[in-house]
Amino acid sequence: MRAWRVIHFFDNRKITRGVFMSTFVLVHGAWHGSWCWKRVRRNLQDLGHDVFTPTLTGLAERSHLLSRSVNLSTHIDDVVSLLRWEELSDVVLCGHSYAGAVITGAADRIPDRIRALVYLDAFLPESGESVLQNVHESQRNMLIEAARKLGEGWKTPHIPAAVFKVNAKDHDWVERQCTLHPLACFEQPIELHGGIGRIKNVTYIFASGWDDTPFPRALERAKAKGWRTLTMTCGHEVMLDMPKELTRELVAAAGAPATSSAARA
Repeated sequence: MRAWRVIHFFDNRKITRGVFMSTFVLVHGAWHGSWCWKRVRRNLQDLGHDVFTPTLTGLAERSHLLSRSVNLSTHIDDVVSLLRWEELSDVVLCGHSYAGAVITGAADRIPDRIRALVYLDAFLPESGESVLQNVHESQRNMLIEAARKLGEGWKTPHIPAAVFKVNAKDHDWVERQCTLHPLACFEQPIELHGGIGRIKNVTYIFASGWDDTPFPRALERAKAKGWRTLTMTCGHEVMLDMPKELTRELVAAAGAPATSSAARA
């Protein structure tokens, strides 16, 4: 039976079997697609939540749309358009890695539709900053040089799964699934206008199990803002390495209880 809506003075979410339901929008990082969320998506759906995992323009099953014109603004538009045309509100919006910049831009434009933000081992750019300004110099040079040598100067090949310490079971699968990503997405500075500051429920999840991570800076920014922060001991691909634990943290971020038996490893 589908969940029914209830009148509540403080919470207008659906409720099923005594558990509040939430709407999750999970946004993948660079070179990835909706595919990387399949385990967490299934876990959340098993709990009765609504889950959307959009693939950004030019990637994965939308890789046929890859062009020089695709940039950070394109991907912010992807997420904003999803929320508008699916008529979503009270959303828990989560972005992984590069998508930290994407959800920041989207939340800044439509803060009234966002219940909570979750940054999953993700970039946290300030207005006027690009993703490339938030990585180590060696990483920045590597991305630019790889685009020059292998991507006609504007497409970046994916960073190997081994660098992100992807678990052995998923390593080859991730290598097969990743697609080229436009360098412009990393180069374009984000423009913020204060809307994101209206969102008070924000969580930052830091993955500590891989080397040379660029995200300690983002973690410190999150702490300085007074956000909820936590560390998960795994590689960068948290949704693959620890899907059960991530499901639990996403539900906690939404303010809804999770039954541990429903979340799959």
